[in-house]
Amino acid sequence: MIKNDDLRTSPRQRLIIIVIAVFMLVSTFALYAGIVLNYNQSSTNSNLTSAEQARYDELMAEYNSQVEAQTKELSDKYFETFKAYKGKVKSFNAASVNDIKTEDLKVGTGKKITDKEFKDYSAYYIGWLSDEKVFDSSFDDYNNPTSLKAPLSGQTSLIEGWVRGIVGMKIGGVRIVSIPSALGYGSEGQGDTIPANAPLKFIIMAIEPPEEIKPSDELTQLYYKSIGVDLNSTTEEDTTQTEEADTSEE
Repeated sequence: MIKNDDLRTSPRQRLIIIVIAVFMLVSTFALYAGIVLNYNQSSTNSNLTSAEQARYDELMAEYNSQVEAQTKELSDKYFETFKAYKGKVKSFNAASVNDIKTEDLKVGTGKKITDKEFKDYSAYYIGWLSDEKVFDSSFDDYNNPTSLKAPLSGQTSLIEGWVRGIVGMKIGGVRIVSIPSALGYGSEGQGDTIPANAPLKFIIMAIEPPEEIKPSDELTQLYYKSIGVDLNSTTEEDTTQTEEADTSEE
């Protein structure tokens, strides 16, 4: 019998265990995002046969169709309401934004965002600079909007000023959050859209997260194969090797 796993398990075995653990702990969100973001690359990947590629494209088209239908349904529900808040976007004194400031435009009636760790929400938003320049928004075209893009998931990695600024909101509420540069993009800024040391303002409308649209198991398997990973053979083979290695040491 093994008395001490750390001492009796070889580095190779521990590496195999770690690899298995990584696969098992891949988050659902990251998996789905990876499928969508890497679709174009996967569509020309030689790891798939022509038949598999055709099936991948078919399944991906079905998945995208479902996502687009949900996005439209949500846009139809919230577009006019959120569009009305565009008039709140105004220039502001950058020097006056030294700390997070909030202004509730509408108090929600749903669950309360209790702390920075609360992620069970989605949001539509408008973000702008002190000169009134909008650097990002949930509208398809900010100047001439006709619809809303998919809402931002609370699971997304967000700047510190955002996650602090929404604490206390309730789902269904709308809030203006003023964010000093230190809690935004700091001295580095963000590409060509947000200058260094720029304070930001957001209008944020928190909504219930929509139902998660999951890719089929078949699409997931084909996606991983397209990037050179066979989940079934990797986990089953490595698990068997690890079990055999452990048995041999007893």
